[in-house]
Amino acid sequence: MSHSMKPMRAVRGISQSLCIVFLLSTCGALSAQNQEHRVRNIVLVHGAWADGSGWKGVYDILVKDGYNVSIVQEPETSFQDDVTAVKRILALQDGPSILVAHSYGGAVITEAGNDPSIVGLVYIAAHMPDAGEKESDDGKRFPSDLAKSGAIKKTSDGFTYIDPAQFHELFAADLPGDKAAFMARSQVLNFADNFSAAITTAAWRTKPSWMLVAGSDRTISPDLERWYAKRAKSHTVEVAGASHSVYVSHPKEVADVIESAARAVSK
Repeated sequence: MSHSMKPMRAVRGISQSLCIVFLLSTCGALSAQNQEHRVRNIVLVHGAWADGSGWKGVYDILVKDGYNVSIVQEPETSFQDDVTAVKRILALQDGPSILVAHSYGGAVITEAGNDPSIVGLVYIAAHMPDAGEKESDDGKRFPSDLAKSGAIKKTSDGFTYIDPAQFHELFAADLPGDKAAFMARSQVLNFADNFSAAITTAAWRTKPSWMLVAGSDRTISPDLERWYAKRAKSHTVEVAGASHSVYVSHPKEVADVIESAARAVSK
């Protein structure tokens, strides 16, 4: 009997080994499948009077967490030029992407976000116009301190900038003075007509959206940001005390919202 038991034990051992191999291979396949469906591409879009360097803190966090991050440098020479600049970067991505924007960039991604590769939109203290609307008109719903200040200046050829002497208090109040001064002196001048470009198709109407409200924003009224978010039924997070430059001053909170969006659309 002992001789007959040995083959049976051997068969049983082989069966158990095969089961373990099967389970491991199945788990590996499922893990690979999950990785395949995870949205890893994040495209960041800056706003008016700024450039992509302000995203450095957010970029560092996202990259550390395993995301593939690209930053659009908009020329701000025309609204269509800026939309085209976003689409140019989207075309370089290797799969679905989350599109993120600050300030005026929100209007840009509302138009550019209709690209089929975009699966989610994140607005950081940003404008969020609907089809047929203009950012300049929406701003009148809840006028900002900047709009009432007279600090927006215009060059002889139609480009706008914020008076450097008032930039810190109106655009970046929660940043150190030297950092705000550098941003003020390195502004990308924005063509005035960009603010009055009408949206043709609002991407947030058909794609999930997130809004981070900067609680002490003086460039775009926090009430307007809340109004946009409510209308779009956006997932909303508010950072109390944050200035319009929240993407620079609170990179962790901003990155958290972006990663939440990426996780949500990956399910």
